[in-house]
Amino acid sequence: MSKKKLKIALVGNPNTGKTSLFNKLTGLHKKIGNYPGITVNRVSGTFKLDDGTEVELIDLPGTYSLHPTSKDEEVVLKELLTNREGIDGVLMVADVNNLKRNLILLTELQDLGYPVMLAINMCDEMAKKGIRIDVEKLQELLQIPVILVSAKKSKGNGERKGKGKIHQMREMLPEIFKFSSKKYFEYYGLTGTNIDFIKPDFPQENTYKLWLLYTEQDKFKSLIDAHYKQILELPLDHSIVKRLLQKEVVKRYRDINHILKETYHIDKRKATGLTERIDRILLHKIWGILIFVLIMFLVFQAIFTWASIPMDWIDNFFSQTNIYLKANLPDNQLTALLTDGILSGIAGVLIFVPQITLLFLFIALLEEMGYMSRIVFLMDRLMQPFGLSGKSVVPLLSGTACAVPAIMSARTIENSKERLISMLVTPFITCSARLPVYTIIIALIIPKEESFGFINLQGLVLFGLYFLGFASALLAAFILSKFLTSKYKRYFILEMPEYKAPILKNVWITVWDNVKAFMFGAGKIIVAFSIILWFLATHGGPKFKDAQKYFQTEKSAHTNTPSDLSSYKLEHSYLGQMGKTIEPVLKPLGYDWKIGIAIITSFAAREVFVSTLSTIYSVGANDDDQLLRERMASERNLVTGQKTFTFAVGISLLLFYVFAMQCFSTLATLRNETKTWKWPVLVFVYMTGTAYITALMAYQFLK
Repeated sequence: MSKKKLKIALVGNPNTGKTSLFNKLTGLHKKIGNYPGITVNRVSGTFKLDDGTEVELIDLPGTYSLHPTSKDEEVVLKELLTNREGIDGVLMVADVNNLKRNLILLTELQDLGYPVMLAINMCDEMAKKGIRIDVEKLQELLQIPVILVSAKKSKGNGERKGKGKIHQMREMLPEIFKFSSKKYFEYYGLTGTNIDFIKPDFPQENTYKLWLLYTEQDKFKSLIDAHYKQILELPLDHSIVKRLLQKEVVKRYRDINHILKETYHIDKRKATGLTERIDRILLHKIWGILIFVLIMFLVFQAIFTWASIPMDWIDNFFSQTNIYLKANLPDNQLTALLTDGILSGIAGVLIFVPQITLLFLFIALLEEMGYMSRIVFLMDRLMQPFGLSGKSVVPLLSGTACAVPAIMSARTIENSKERLISMLVTPFITCSARLPVYTIIIALIIPKEESFGFINLQGLVLFGLYFLGFASALLAAFILSKFLTSKYKRYFILEMPEYKAPILKNVWITVWDNVKAFMFGAGKIIVAFSIILWFLATHGGPKFKDAQKYFQTEKSAHTNTPSDLSSYKLEHSYLGQMGKTIEPVLKPLGYDWKIGIAIITSFAAREVFVSTLSTIYSVGANDDDQLLRERMASERNLVTGQKTFTFAVGISLLLFYVFAMQCFSTLATLRNETKTWKWPVLVFVYMTGTAYITALMAYQFLK
């Protein structure tokens, strides 16, 4: 190309060293402004080649793909499609550590028709990573000029003498116009009927440009000239486009895998970096899994041990607050609503904040340190026989927070069968809403003992419940995989980040977002239910209103105590009558009507179980100084005189909540993601049925 002034766009994924390379190429000759309509910096710089050609380098924002998911990525797409800057070619910067992911953007740029040069940055890390690249072969297969550089050290290690330095990379830029850029999209067959119809009207137009205009038309209606109006007016079926985009990505990775198989080699045995040395242990097919199990075991030990003190403090604070308010406020319905309804509900939320905070603190730390990606990689091999992939670990682990966003995160799984199975089994994973139920029941039936000086028995049981939920999800996935089929081939693509010290700000944001979601999301439901339950427990029919008269008639004189009368009133309240109605169904599991009410209300949100019992046991309680656990521990069956929460009942309840589908929000999310009620109904039936049968067997065996 003889043009004496070139405009080259600098493009690349975020964190590939693009800015450092820009500074090395342009020196101090740069300008900073804003892109029209958006506050994203527009940076450009100039330099001259040895032959006098002036090059203006335009540094576009970092982007992973030409299908944008953020405003700065939209800038890149709009600039490359409209080419208002008059760009002649593209210098693409890639990270040598994540070349596979980076090349997705490269193939898109080639499809768009731009002359491209690939600069693989951070080549100084290749030796310690055990990486070897056949640059000549890679250049031949990609059909573009390729160079290895290190922006950090201002040098490269190109295979031809003198071609690896930053200066030599400048001089190679005109070479991009000598290559005939390879096209991928033309033979993918993903253009769809609408584009097939429109293509004849634009015979000279780049096919991939038409595809981008069509699929991303919502972003361009005010920018594209009237020439393309016909495309922008085509109906856009988002569900179909979503599936086609997924197929496009998978096919691109297929081609990239083929290219890298011949040109990009990693020998972990020759790697000398810290990350690689650690990975030899943590990614070992046996030791890696054992270490992961040990880490999770220690996490749950810490959750139970460290959270006990603040939980007791919160419980005691609300108990003392209740006593103070009842002693200093008028004895009326408003005071009872405040103390037994509202405060009981708030206490039912805040008492579990310490445990939930610790749970998400550990998860955030593992993610920030780079270990979470290793877990995904480790689990892929284990999950394949169950019809899942390593990517299924993302929704499954996210399910420990909440099943709703976890199910939505399964959208990233390309294989439709694996995606559906992941969504259907995620509700088995123990979410943060079950943690309050587990905590209170474990505290009632499992002694607070330690073995070997550090193994907390209660923490061990909690770990077992989480493990049981995960095992149940795998078993359900295995069964579903035998009935569901998929015509798409399985692919598993994963980026392994470097190990690094966690950024405390990121950890804090993750923990706070999840704790806030629990307090203000589930918290609103819990407090609302507490008020409703308080009303139902303090109002009733004739036997409630004239409880003293009926109690004297129906009960013997020696049982006539204030606590017995309170229990009698509660039993004949509206809440008590509801519980008595469902009691025959739950009695074989060892549950009385009070537990039955708590189970029914927890279908709105599992954690409501605890606040329901708190409200029930607060109404009419003779001893306001008792903590909730003490009230539950002292609760007795009026007929048998035995404790309500025996070991058999406790185990039955724990198993019921391991398996039961008790969250309407989860069902609604499944309906939204699958576009049918068939799968949510199936999940509800088999999970609730499994919960009932398992709890029944446990109680009948242990009682």
